Amino acid sequence: MKIAVLIKQVPSSEARIRVAGGASVELADVELIVNPYDEYAMEAALQIKEKVGGEIAVFCMGGEKAEEALRTCLALGADRAVILRDPAFAGSDVSGIARILTAALRPFSPDLVLCGKLSIDSENSAVGIMVAELLDMAHASVVTQLELEGESKVRVKREIEGGLEELEIELPAVLTANKGLNEPRYASLKGIMMAKKKPMEVLDSSALSLAADAAGSGASKVEITAMEPPAERSAGRVLQGEPAEMVGQLLQYLKDEAKVL
Repeated sequence: MKIAVLIKQVPSSEARIRVAGGASVELADVELIVNPYDEYAMEAALQIKEKVGGEIAVFCMGGEKAEEALRTCLALGADRAVILRDPAFAGSDVSGIARILTAALRPFSPDLVLCGKLSIDSENSAVGIMVAELLDMAHASVVTQLELEGESKVRVKREIEGGLEELEIELPAVLTANKGLNEPRYASLKGIMMAKKKPMEVLDSSALSLAADAAGSGASKVEITAMEPPAERSAGRVLQGEPAEMVGQLLQYLKDEAKVL
């Protein structure tokens, strides 16, 4: 089975993000990691490979730092990695990113495409579904359970409002992973050493045969016009005294200042 995993390198959730220039963020000194939801997708791919065999290729759009994220996936057990890198890609919106990824996926002809349900930096929840449409594949989002049904179908459970939905999907298909699908593993020392010898390919717009108006700022229908950090929270209040006294203070605060009682 040929499995493609789409990953994104994102700032760590613990990083302090600074707005730069009013419409972007400063990432020079920020720790970058594999998007956590993509880790669930990667683990799902590894479990399938262990069960039925096959090949895992990991795709990531990004600059030189993206190699770190891809090496992490190779250390976990992916067979090869592909970086999609070109100055012409700068400014792409989600539809442009989906077209870039689709152009890279077509020659690989995957039986299954896995990615996170969203990236924790932009939270668009759109790229995986757009890729499915562009590839004309069946898809399911926010998947929390995945089982193979022979070699041509998968059975999944996905979260819906108020419960779970169970689907049987014919391959090829695109699935977006949600928290709870599995427990991502850590790379072994052996895997880290082997990752250095695994192939990593860099593809630009010419290698992907992308038209000039398919991606980049010129093709983008969405433009970020401004960013600003959230308003600073006021300092918390510490209550002092005996428990009964603190309960009275808390009730007084909720009534007179917070106005919630």
